[in-house]
Amino acid sequence: MKSFKIIILLLFIPLIAFSKEMLKGHVYDADKQPLIGASVRWENAKTGVVTDAEGAFQIEGTPHKDHMLAVSYVGFTDKVVHINSFSDELIIILDENIELGEVVIEKTPPGRITSRLNVLQSETITKKEIGRAACCNLAESFETNPSVDVSFSDAVTGAKQIQLLGLSGTYVQMLTENYPNFRGSASIYGMDYIPGPWMESIQISKGAASVKNGYESLTGQMNVEYKKPQTADPLSLNLFASNVGRYEGNADAAFVLNDKLSTGLFLHYSNETGEHDDNNDGFLDMPLKHQFNVMNRWQYISGRYASQVGVRFLQDYRTSGQTMHTMKDKTMKPYEISVNANRAEFFTKNAYMVDENRNGNIALILTGSYNDQKSKYDINQYNVYGNNVYASLMYETQLGVDHQLSTGLSMNWDKFNEKIALSQPITAQPNEETTTGAYAQYTFNKDNKFVVLAGLRADYSSLYDVFVTPRLHLKYMPVDWFNVRASAGKGYRTVFVMPENSYYLASSRRIDIAPDLKQESAWNYGTSVSFNIPIKGNDLVISGEWYHTKFNNQVVIDTDTDQHAVKFYNLDGGKSYANSMQIEASYPFFKGFHALAAYRWIDVKTEYGGILMDKPLTSDYKAMITASYETPLKKWQFDFTTQFNGGGRMPTPDAVNPLWDTRFDSFTILNAQVTKNFRAWSIYVGAENITDFIQKTPIISADNPYGQDFDATMVWGPTQGRRFYAGIRYIIGK
Repeated sequence: MKSFKIIILLLFIPLIAFSKEMLKGHVYDADKQPLIGASVRWENAKTGVVTDAEGAFQIEGTPHKDHMLAVSYVGFTDKVVHINSFSDELIIILDENIELGEVVIEKTPPGRITSRLNVLQSETITKKEIGRAACCNLAESFETNPSVDVSFSDAVTGAKQIQLLGLSGTYVQMLTENYPNFRGSASIYGMDYIPGPWMESIQISKGAASVKNGYESLTGQMNVEYKKPQTADPLSLNLFASNVGRYEGNADAAFVLNDKLSTGLFLHYSNETGEHDDNNDGFLDMPLKHQFNVMNRWQYISGRYASQVGVRFLQDYRTSGQTMHTMKDKTMKPYEISVNANRAEFFTKNAYMVDENRNGNIALILTGSYNDQKSKYDINQYNVYGNNVYASLMYETQLGVDHQLSTGLSMNWDKFNEKIALSQPITAQPNEETTTGAYAQYTFNKDNKFVVLAGLRADYSSLYDVFVTPRLHLKYMPVDWFNVRASAGKGYRTVFVMPENSYYLASSRRIDIAPDLKQESAWNYGTSVSFNIPIKGNDLVISGEWYHTKFNNQVVIDTDTDQHAVKFYNLDGGKSYANSMQIEASYPFFKGFHALAAYRWIDVKTEYGGILMDKPLTSDYKAMITASYETPLKKWQFDFTTQFNGGGRMPTPDAVNPLWDTRFDSFTILNAQVTKNFRAWSIYVGAENITDFIQKTPIISADNPYGQDFDATMVWGPTQGRRFYAGIRYIIGK
């Protein structure tokens, strides 16, 4: 019996000695800036992992066997680190390539990163990519991105909405710092509320996202990460001016008070004072705007505990319409529009590591916001006071090397108090909802080659009772140069008609809202493939994707069946779907030069009045060619982007007296920017809409805004012509 025990022990010694564990760490540059997309692998291994948006990584290894970790990043010197213990979290600092006292960039660090390892079809837009265009706010951060479109909701207020997978931004869950934000009335102008220089990165995932953050991502999820005080530069300044009278100033500062506590202060001021009417319709092409924005965040880290707290205040005032300067008939009363918003936010994120061996941690997120928006469309007045409270309690743990479990509870409360004084009455709608829910999510990850992410959540709504959200993601990477993904999942959304669609007041259309609107729900299915083909020391990246969104129920926005009304009603068994197919290729042709070409085809149809039609004011396709060249010493950078936008369907015009065409034509937009870099500061100049293309009649019946045909919501293209801008960036590094 004793011999048998010895034999058993000898058999298990190799298993114990070579059991796998997870090694964690961060990769930074010399200024403690996170290096996003750095390669981390065991020496002599063919595959590895890449760092995320915060420079963090996790890599599986065997103690006493895997002890030499190779880390590399384009433009930096490779480093091999000896690993003594898997229990310690690594901090790895890479140095830039230096030769003869000058920086020699072997390859340009990427500005847009598509992870091969993430099970979700996702991409990260870094500060480098954001800086390639006149990015004054979040809405202007996608001029070089082939996946996301940004368009105006109307031709007078400056309201913007994004489009992903062929559907408007209300079906994209908007997050900041990984918590839901800019809901209801704030969603109309929220894209303008995040200054570009404040952002560390933007993460975009397509299709049904993780159930952790809720049930609302029908077509995808967008998360904005602000600069972190521990890693941000001590001082960063950005000044911007354009030929149309737009001026902006941004400043952010980071203070590391001690090894545990740090804080960041962010300031923004902008105004647009130029009265321009390039198409001579008597209306301002863009509203006169004034915005003041301030945020303060704190970060505390001590041992296993980490906490973040932040507050933010915003004031955004805009006026538009006709002025005595733009009006042709000075005897008429000008049609004036004003939208004044004040917003306050609070958030706190707390995490505690309860089990270091299993990476078990518990986290609590609490957020709240108040958003008052006072709007006046000539004689029509609409004021909305939005309140939101969100709470999320999460627990995550490793269940062995290949398995991970995440569970959590959440609560969301929305309330919109409205003051309505319209010339035509509208149907009252519910203005408050409380939703509580729970979720569980399981991840199986076999060597990053085969990954399964399965999530299920159940929620209870005070308006719609209980509903269940299932989601599934698969990723298979048989070799490191090829991977394929597939996803399926359901999403839900509660519609607050007037808070989310008040820009329709910029027209004479009657607003008809059906009683008892149902909760929107849809299934999303998608698949994608990508190839990283090595050619002459660089990777030619080719990817393709297809997504299908099918609505079980949708609140249809109908501007077709009545040319003098906009109707909101339930789909009620009708058809509504969206297909999106995209292919793209990118390659660094030579040192410092990178080019990307992409084409996206969309097919979005909905039943309007029982007739299946294309979604109006939506381009059938979009193609893009964008190129960037950075000189070897990083002294100059040249960026150029061409967007080819397809034509599309207009809302059905009146059969007897048509005031617009049935379709709009395709159009092309060209943008360019040149940046001169110095040691601590840089100067950039650029031009947008170089070909000076503008939509001829974005406002229907602009000469008679008090008549029944007036409509400023028929926007499908640019309302401003060619624009020039210049700016200065100044940074005091660590």
